[in-house]
Amino acid sequence: MSSPLLEVRGLDVELATPQRTVGILCEVSFQIARGSITGLFGESGCGKTTLAHALLQLLSPRYQVRGSIRLEGLELLGLGESDLEGLRGASIALVFQDPLLALNPVLRVGEQIAEVLRAHGKPDSGAAVQELLEMAGLGEGGHWARAYPHQLSGGERQRVAIAQALACRPPLVVADEPFTALDTTLVADLTTLFRRLRDKLGISFLLISHSPGVLARTADQVLVMERGRIVESGPPGQVFHHPAHPYTAGLLKDLPRLPAAGEGTGQGTVQRTGERTGERTGERTLDAG
Repeated sequence: MSSPLLEVRGLDVELATPQRTVGILCEVSFQIARGSITGLFGESGCGKTTLAHALLQLLSPRYQVRGSIRLEGLELLGLGESDLEGLRGASIALVFQDPLLALNPVLRVGEQIAEVLRAHGKPDSGAAVQELLEMAGLGEGGHWARAYPHQLSGGERQRVAIAQALACRPPLVVADEPFTALDTTLVADLTTLFRRLRDKLGISFLLISHSPGVLARTADQVLVMERGRIVESGPPGQVFHHPAHPYTAGLLKDLPRLPAAGEGTGQGTVQRTGERTGERTGERTLDAG
């Protein structure tokens, strides 16, 4: 049995404030297998993005991080910044939640992708850039590379961000809420893209989402996070249709019905029992994808 690509053990993250120290993540442990898609599910503010940034050691010094993060057997906690810079993009890459903020507004898309290639000593030719854009689903034609971010739609910008993440073919890509603000057609297209990249390139994904519908049709396994803790994990069919933890059951109970295992869903469209696509209860913000 092959060793896991990523192994996180007892990860604690605390934020130091002038008044007190606040716990953000507590005893987080999980594994990601090679060539798999792992979904991270939970309500807004539960710590999902903090976990994503902790994996790439992108948290500010105000955060205290303890535990173990091993990527391909290499312990990431304790590495110096120069070593981490060599790993980011090459061994683990991050797709940020808002590509409009992540992309440089004054540089053409092609140049921004070429920058990633140059930073890791990869050929940065126009052909290499075009190959990455096509791999991310932007199709043929050099006009994508010549465009500025503001000239692209939200879905197109997200694909540019994915192309950047794929530039060095890292074994692990962390995608933080990549479906935010996209319509259902674009969401379905992106879920198909993630599965195709997994199958074609063998890349593993940690796919962060508050949408059970998206994760049900994309992920191989799902982790459920509540207030900085992983409270449940398993195949999406088990977690979303037969939740073992009261927190998971509570999040799902008022959402539109997810398709049962084996139900036909066409392009992955979630079967709905009502017209609502989301539900807000108190501080919880969720949708069914």
